[in-house]
Amino acid sequence: MPPILHIPAEIVHASSGPTARDLSYKYPSGLDLRPGSQLHERIKSAILDRARESYDIIKRRHPDWKKTDETLTAYIKPDLKESELKATDPRRPISIVVPYSYATLETLLTYLTSAFLDLPIFKYEAVADEGAIGAIMLEKVIEQQCLRYAIGLNLHTQFRDSLSYGFGVGAPVWTQTFGWRTERQPGGGKIRYQDLRFEGNEIINIDPYLCLPDPNVPIHELQRGEFFGWYERTSYIALLEQESSDSDMFNVKFLKDQDGRSITLNGGSDQSGRETRYGGATSSFGLRIITRPIDRINMYVNLIPSEWGLGNKDYPEKWFFSLAGDQFVIQAKPLGLDHDMFPVVPCAPDYDGYSVTPISRMELIYGLQGVLDFLFNSHVTNIRKAINDMLIVDPFLINMADLENPEPGKLIRMRKAAWGRGVEHAVQQLAVTDITKNHMNDAMMTIDFIQRTSGGVDSLMGIMRSSGERRSATEARDSRMSALSRLAKAAKISSMMTMQNYAYMFASHTQQLMDKDTYVNTSGRHQQMLMEEYYVSEKNIKVTPYDLNIDYDVVPHDGTVEVGEHVEMWTQLFQILSTQPAIGMGFDMVRIFKHIARMGGAKNINEFVRKGGSFDIKTAQDQSVQSEVQKGNLTPIGQGGGMRGMLNANNSGPSEGI
Repeated sequence: MPPILHIPAEIVHASSGPTARDLSYKYPSGLDLRPGSQLHERIKSAILDRARESYDIIKRRHPDWKKTDETLTAYIKPDLKESELKATDPRRPISIVVPYSYATLETLLTYLTSAFLDLPIFKYEAVADEGAIGAIMLEKVIEQQCLRYAIGLNLHTQFRDSLSYGFGVGAPVWTQTFGWRTERQPGGGKIRYQDLRFEGNEIINIDPYLCLPDPNVPIHELQRGEFFGWYERTSYIALLEQESSDSDMFNVKFLKDQDGRSITLNGGSDQSGRETRYGGATSSFGLRIITRPIDRINMYVNLIPSEWGLGNKDYPEKWFFSLAGDQFVIQAKPLGLDHDMFPVVPCAPDYDGYSVTPISRMELIYGLQGVLDFLFNSHVTNIRKAINDMLIVDPFLINMADLENPEPGKLIRMRKAAWGRGVEHAVQQLAVTDITKNHMNDAMMTIDFIQRTSGGVDSLMGIMRSSGERRSATEARDSRMSALSRLAKAAKISSMMTMQNYAYMFASHTQQLMDKDTYVNTSGRHQQMLMEEYYVSEKNIKVTPYDLNIDYDVVPHDGTVEVGEHVEMWTQLFQILSTQPAIGMGFDMVRIFKHIARMGGAKNINEFVRKGGSFDIKTAQDQSVQSEVQKGNLTPIGQGGGMRGMLNANNSGPSEGI
């Protein structure tokens, strides 16, 4: 039996009013989705039932997530005694959260952003040779979308959620941005009209606190679930504006003058406590009158249309629904996406293969962080006590007002009855024993445990911790490479679970939904191919939706980050290839050199390529190959008794060796 929710009186929704009026909405596919209709109430009940079932599971994890969030701040609400101390002297230290979990999180995030967020974020290649130029154009168009909608920021948020809460979720959606355009006429007049300014893929980050996954499947297999949804806080004005430009939305006007906060969320309270945790006086979830907030449930459902009254189909079909304020269905449509998947992508690098809410890496070190806070704060408390004079005084002999004067260079007078007796027994310093003197050593040991657990070791944080024994350069390099390999494991899982799915969905959405021609920049990793193979010399070229109609494969990223140690290895390989023609002719030396330069930090190496330089290198390679053929060292394709030749059929350079 689900728990009984306490509903404040001011949150009780009106049962009459706008729902009884006919606002002349035209509903999609001839469906009767008027509020109060049988179909409308059936859909509303189905969405709410799934939302409650999922939320009852997810909210059990909220207390643990809030504890984790507290370790990622440096703020602790002071108790009464510490408040009094700060009031008397703001310079006195009080209890804090030692921000080591935050430093660890930043280290892990730095690796993931370095591994995945260099442009192009998503890479593609054609299945067939005739689609090579289309695959390049597809990659360029999606790279432009990533820049326009700042996809890197969304991916950073998702990575952070996955490390903090165990999983992060993003929803890739196709967005069209409209704006006004003014054109001048030959006669001097002007025409102003609304125009599609940009379109492309955008990622919506889903707060894990408001996520509604199917609890019957693990988070990394959410595509096998029956549904996936999430809560979204919006406003009546925002929904009304969206309805005016989106033909798929309806029933928004019924929300006027209604309390749109969700009862499932206990009246729309802030589930994460983020604002109050940081000391904010007011949460956005508490505002009612001015912003008129609306809690909206967005949900993808894999359903049988004939059973829901949504058509005659007897086989599952994916639909999207949106329910506002727990009362009104404002969207109901079949997805109709070519990839036939829920447009939702998870990221759970520490998943266990079975849980819908796996344990995060920050949760694993939560207990150690608590020990670290205790060791540090108790030591500070002891210091604060020790630096104050702790005296044993005979008030019969001492003028107490003089003794309590905090100013330096004080003059303490003896009482008249004690004159002439000496001062040696009037005041005595109480011996203070620092029982926390070893706490800092214990804290370093605790930090070592945190590093071993999380993988965020000193070498990855840029810290050179001194020790009694000097380490060789080889030992330091091997230690750093081992630490990087641990992080590479999380990155490889994120690549398979997250980045490849995003890349596939981005490409599928672009092929299916792109309406407008666009221009892309030819610079980048394919610039040489475009110039030499396809004779493209323009800096910007026009791409139409038809140009992208090709079969493609996603180029996977293994999640590794090239570091300084790899530069040395690649440099040695480059020297070997340069001095051994028989081996070097099987490789593209220019690309290898550019790869080494990028690992060394040169992001714009293509700007230094001499015009015509690539052609000269290619010509030199061809001449070298012809020279080897004349010497009998190489055999052209089709000759040599079945042995594989080393000349490329299209004469674009040497192929692989025998």
